[in-house]
Amino acid sequence: MTSTPQRIGFFGPFGTFTEQALLTQADLAASELVPYRSVPDVLDAVARGDVDAGFVPIENSIEGTVNFTQDALIFDYELLIQREVVLDIEHCLLATAGTALSDVSVVLSIPVATAQCSAWLRDTLPNAEVHTANSTADAARSVGERSAAGEKGLAALAPANAAEMYGLTVIARDIADHAGNQTRFVLVSQNGIPQPTGHDKTGIVVFQRADEPGSLISILQEFAARRINLSLLSSRPTKAGGLGDYCFIIYADGHVGDELMADVLRDLHTKQGGVKFLGSYPAAGDQAHTAREHADARWQDADDWVAHLRTQIRG
Repeated sequence: MTSTPQRIGFFGPFGTFTEQALLTQADLAASELVPYRSVPDVLDAVARGDVDAGFVPIENSIEGTVNFTQDALIFDYELLIQREVVLDIEHCLLATAGTALSDVSVVLSIPVATAQCSAWLRDTLPNAEVHTANSTADAARSVGERSAAGEKGLAALAPANAAEMYGLTVIARDIADHAGNQTRFVLVSQNGIPQPTGHDKTGIVVFQRADEPGSLISILQEFAARRINLSLLSSRPTKAGGLGDYCFIIYADGHVGDELMADVLRDLHTKQGGVKFLGSYPAAGDQAHTAREHADARWQDADDWVAHLRTQIRG
C-alpha cells in the first residue's frame, strides 16, 4: 500500500478508542471509515479486499500485547503493518444521567479494559458484576439502549466521547489502575512496505529450529551485535506442538531497507526454523535513534574496509 487507503476498517462501533486513535491521523480520517464488531472481522475484511486497510489495537502499556490481534497477524493472515499510532487512554465509567456509583450493579466492557481497571472496580464497586461486551463503545451503546428500555444499575467502562454518542453521562473519570495508560494501534494492509523515514520499526516472528538451551540468546545476539534496539520482545505458543513450543515476537528499531536490519533478517532466516515478516513502518513519536544511526555508519565503514581488502586478492 503506497497511498492513503480509501476505505479503512476499524474495531468499532463508532466511539471506541480505536476510532479515536484513527482520527488523530489526518490523512486516514479523510478516508471512508467502516466499523466492524471484532478484530478478526476487521482483518477478514482486509484479507478479502472489502477494505483497503484495517486499524486495530496491538499493545497496551498496562496489559502488554493484545494477544488476539498479535496471534491473528502471526497465524491467520498474511498482512503487513503500515503504520503505528499511540494513544493516551482515559477509561471512564458511563451511565444514564442521575446514576450514582452506589447505584451501579453491572459494569459492561471489553475484557482488556476491565483488566486495566480491575483494582478500581474491586475497591469502588465490590458488589458489581462485570459483563463482557465486544468493545468499549459497544458497552456504552448497550447500556444506553438497555437503560432506555427500563433496566437499572447499568454502567459502561468506555471513552468519555462515547457518553454523548450513546446518551450517557460520565460518572467517574480516569479510573485505570496505573498512570500513563497508552495503547498502540497498527494500520495493516495486504501488501506494500512504506519507504524508510529514519525513524522506523520492523516486526518479525522467529520460529526456533529446535527448543534447546541458548536458542533465544542466539536470536538476540544478532540484534545486539549490530546495536539494534528492541522495542518489544514476547513469546507465544506456536499452536503446532505441545507445551513449551513457542515462537518469539520481536519489534526492533530500524527498517528492512537499512543494511543492518537486512543483515539481521538474512542471518535469522538462515539459522532459525522460520521467520515471518510483519512489516517495516514509521514508528510513532519523533525521537531520534542516534545509537542505530551511529551503528549504521560503523557497519558501512566495516563493509568498505572488507571491500578494500578484497581488491588486494591476487587474480
